[in-house]
Amino acid sequence: MALRGSLNEVNLADICQLLAMGRKSGCLWITDRSNFGYVYFDQGRVTYASVLNRPDRLGELLVQNGVINREQLSAAMEGQAHRPGARLGRMLVAQGAMSEDQLKSYVELQVSEAVYHLFTWTQGSFHFDPDHVPEEEEARLVSINAENLLLEGARRVDEWSLIEKRIPSFDLVFSITRLPEDGEVELTREQHKVIAVLDGQRSVDEVVRQTGLVEFEVGKALYGLVQAGFAEQSGRKVGAQKDTPELRVKRHLDLGLAFDRAGLLEDAAREFRRVVELDAENERAHRKLALIALRGGKAADALQHFGALPAAEQKRYSVLCNRALALEMLGRTDEALHLLDVAEGVRPTDADLFLQRGITLLKAGQAGAATDAFIRYRERMRGKVPPPMYYAHAVLAAAMDGAMEDAVRIGREGLTHHPKDGTILVNTGAVLERVGEPAASEAFYLRAVGQDPPPQAHKNLGDLALQRGDPAGARAHYERAVRVEPRLGDDVYAKLGQLAHQEAEHERAAEYYELALELNPSNETARSGHRTLETA
Repeated sequence: MALRGSLNEVNLADICQLLAMGRKSGCLWITDRSNFGYVYFDQGRVTYASVLNRPDRLGELLVQNGVINREQLSAAMEGQAHRPGARLGRMLVAQGAMSEDQLKSYVELQVSEAVYHLFTWTQGSFHFDPDHVPEEEEARLVSINAENLLLEGARRVDEWSLIEKRIPSFDLVFSITRLPEDGEVELTREQHKVIAVLDGQRSVDEVVRQTGLVEFEVGKALYGLVQAGFAEQSGRKVGAQKDTPELRVKRHLDLGLAFDRAGLLEDAAREFRRVVELDAENERAHRKLALIALRGGKAADALQHFGALPAAEQKRYSVLCNRALALEMLGRTDEALHLLDVAEGVRPTDADLFLQRGITLLKAGQAGAATDAFIRYRERMRGKVPPPMYYAHAVLAAAMDGAMEDAVRIGREGLTHHPKDGTILVNTGAVLERVGEPAASEAFYLRAVGQDPPPQAHKNLGDLALQRGDPAGARAHYERAVRVEPRLGDDVYAKLGQLAHQEAEHERAAEYYELALELNPSNETARSGHRTLETA
C-alpha cells in the first residue's frame, strides 16, 4: 500500500491508526527539511521508532533508574567500542548486567517516547514503504499495540500544548522558589525527583538526563511545580554546545544518510551538498552524491564526485565499477572497459563484473565479445537464476551476433523466470519480429505494455501498425511512447510528424519535426518534412 502526503493535510496519529487497522507491515518515514523520524510496523503493531538527532538515552535511563550502575555502563560502552555495530543493550545483557526482559522494557519505553515525540510534528511530509525491512536489532525485541500508543499520544499532545506555554524550550533553567510545607500538597513521584535536582543551574534537558525520567514526565512535573508557585524560570542555558563546523557537518551528514535510507534522494542530495560546502573533502558525502547522481542518470556529476575521492579510494572495487558505469552511460565505453579490467584484477571471480562487462561491450557494438562475457557470467553464477538485466541484454547480444535462435531461446528462458519484465518482453519481441514472426512479436509487445509499460513497447507496436497499414494505430502508440519517455528518439517524432502531415495537421506536424531535430539535427526525414511545410 503506497501512502504519502503532507502533515499539513493529515496528522500522524490518523496515519498510524490507518496502518494499525489495516494490519500493515513496513516503515513510515516522517520528514521536513530539518527533522527526520521513522516508525516500523509489523502486522499493524509498532516494533521500532527513532528520531534523528534525538539522543539515545538507554544507558542513562538504566543508570538513573537503578537497573545498572555506572561501572557496568562504562564496561559495556568499552566493549561496544571494540565491536562496531554492537548494540549497547545487547552488550549489557551479554555481560549479565541486566536481563532480556529489562532490555525489552526499556527499548519499548524508548520506542514509545519516539512515537509520542513524532506525534507533536505538524509540518513536513510522510510516506509509507511496505517493502522496507528494519535493520535495527531492537526492531525484533518489542511489539506494541498501536491503539494504546495513539490514545496515550493524543493525551500527551493535548497536555503538552499547555506545558509548552510555561516550558517552551528545554534549554531554560528553573529554580526552586520554596519547598511545600508538610501536608500542604502531595507531590508526585516525578515532582519529587525534579525538585531534588532543580538548583538554578541545570537546564530542563539536564534535569531530564539527571532524573532518569522521560521528557514528558519532566515537563509535566515541572509545569505543576511552576503552577503551584514552587518553581520559576531563572535563566537560560547558553552555549552548552557550541555549533562548530564539525557539528554542522555531522548534522547534515546524519540527515542526508537518513533521507538516503528512506529513498528521498533529492533531500539526501541537498544535505550531502551542504556537507561538501562545509568540508570539500568529505569522502562519504562525495560517495553518496556520486551514487545518487548515477541513480538519477547524471553520469557526469557522478564522475565529478568520484573524482573528488582520494586516489586510494578511487581504486576500490565498488568505486571502479561505478565509475565504469558512469563512463558507459556517457558513451565512453573504451574508458569504462579499461576500469573494468582494473576491477577484475581486484576481484577476479565476481560474477557481476562480467555482467557489467557484457553490457558495456554490447553498447560498444562488440556483440561477439559481449556474448562471451555473458557466457562467463553464467558460469560464475553456478546455476543461480540471473536477474532480468542479464536476459534483456543477452538477447540483444545474441541477435546482433547473428545467433537468432540463441536470442529467442535466451528470451524465452528469461520470461520463464521473469514473466512480467517489460524489457525482456520487448527485446524478445524485436528478435521475433526480425525472424519473421510479427504476430508473436506483437503479442510480446502487448504483454510489455500491460506491465510497467516501457516506451519502446509502444514504439515497436507503432512500427508494426505502420507496416500493416494502420496509421491511426501507429500514431496512438507513438504518442503514448513519447508521453512515457519524451526523449525516446528522433525517429519517433519524425514518424509522428509524417503522420500528422498526412492528416493535414500542419502546425502539429511542424512541432513534431522540430522535436525530432532538437534530438538529432541530422534527421533527414524531419528536415525534409519541415522544409515542405515551410514552402507549402
